[in-house]
Amino acid sequence: MLRLNPMNSSFNKFLTFKTILTVLVIIVFSTNFLLTERVHALSDSKQLVLDAWTLVNEGFYDPEKFDEINWKRIRQKTLQKQIETSEEAYFAIENMLRPLEDPYTRILRPKDYELLKSSNFGSEINGVGLQLGEDDDSNKVKVVSTLGGSPAEEAGIVSGDFIEKVDGISSEELGLANTASKLRGESGTKVLVEISSESGEIKEVDLERRSVDLRPVRTKRLREDSHTIGYLRITQFSESVPKKVEEALQELKEKEVEGLILDLRNNSGGLVSSGIAVADSLLSEKPIVETKNRNGIKDAITSQKETSYDGPMVTLVNKGTASASEILAGSLQDNGRSILMGDQTYGKGLIQSLKSLGENSGVAITVASYLTPKGNNIQGQGITPDKLLDLPEASEYGSAEDKWVRNAELFLDSFLEKEEVSIQTPEISNEEI
Repeated sequence: MLRLNPMNSSFNKFLTFKTILTVLVIIVFSTNFLLTERVHALSDSKQLVLDAWTLVNEGFYDPEKFDEINWKRIRQKTLQKQIETSEEAYFAIENMLRPLEDPYTRILRPKDYELLKSSNFGSEINGVGLQLGEDDDSNKVKVVSTLGGSPAEEAGIVSGDFIEKVDGISSEELGLANTASKLRGESGTKVLVEISSESGEIKEVDLERRSVDLRPVRTKRLREDSHTIGYLRITQFSESVPKKVEEALQELKEKEVEGLILDLRNNSGGLVSSGIAVADSLLSEKPIVETKNRNGIKDAITSQKETSYDGPMVTLVNKGTASASEILAGSLQDNGRSILMGDQTYGKGLIQSLKSLGENSGVAITVASYLTPKGNNIQGQGITPDKLLDLPEASEYGSAEDKWVRNAELFLDSFLEKEEVSIQTPEISNEEI
C-alpha cells in the first residue's frame, strides 16, 4: 500500500507566512486606497483649509516654528473637524494659524482680500482710513497710521493709539485681521470704535465709512529765500507708485529744485517691490536691503547706476512709517544718501506674500525678514532718525503750518548755503594766484 507522507512543518510554516503576507498586502493596499479616496473626497470647504495649510507650509519664513507647534498634527486635527461652509473653513484656518504667533500670516476673507488688492493696485479704499498692526509688548491692536483726509484722521485718531473695541466687541477677541475687517464696509455705514491712547485715556468715536482717495504720490515746489526746494510725499507703496515718483521727480527737476524733502510720515508700507523701486531711483549702485528667507539666505538687493534724482535730501519719518517705507528710509540713511528727521519709525521688518485661495479668498504669509544695508534688524525696533523733532505734527502734512517740513527746509537751505561757499572759495584763491 502506498502511503502519502504529510508535508513537513517548515513547508506548512511557509504557507502560513505567505498567506499572512498576502492578507497584509491586501489590507495595506485597501487602506491606502481608502485614504486616497478620502483625500479626493474632501469637501470644498475642507479643501480650502488644506490648500491654506499647504501654502503656509511651503512659504512661511520660520520652518523651525512648525516643529515647535507640531504643524502636521494641527493639520490632521483641523481636518477631522466638521467643516461644511466657507465661513467655517475661514474660522478653522484662523485657529490653525494662531499657534504660529505671527499676526501678519492670516486668512483674508473675500471682502478683505479684494480690499487689500484694491489698496495695492488702485487709488481708492472704502473704510475709516486706519492702518493697523499688533503691539509687540501688549499684543493689542495698534494704530500704525491714519490716511490723510480719512474719517479716522478727522476724529483725531493718531499713530500709537490702541483699538479696544469695534461695535462693542473686544479687539483682543477679534484679533488683528478681524478688527481690520470690521472697520471696513460700504460708504455711508457707521462703526463705533473705542480707542485708548498711549497715556491710557479712553474715548469712543462714531466713524462713518467712506471712499478715501489714497493719492499715493503728492508733490509741490517750496521756496526758501533764494533756494527752491521740492516736496515729495508718498502715502503708501502701491503698484503705480514707482512710475508716479519718476514722473514727480522729473517734474521737480524741470522746476530746477536744488533740494528734496521726501515725506514718508504715516506711510505704513504696501508692496515691498514698490518701496525698493523708489530706492532704486534715488541710489546709484548702492545696497538697498538684505532679505533673509526660510533657508537663512541673505539676498542683497542693489540699485542700478542711473538715478532719477541725485541732489541733497531730507527724509521725514514718524511712528506711522512702517514696512516698505522703513526699507526705503533705512537704505537712504545707511548709504548716507539722506538725513532722516522726525520720530522713531514703527518697526515692521517682515515681508508678506499674498496668495490666492478658492472662494475668492486669500492668505497673507510672512515669507522673509529684512535688514538694512548695515545689517540692522528693524522688526520691533524701528529706525532712529539722525535728528529727532520734538514738535507737534501738522493736521495737514506739507501745509504752511507744518513745522516738520519747515525744519527740513531750513536744514536744506543751510546745506545749500555751505555748498555755495565751498564752491566760491577755490575761485577766490585762483584769482589771487
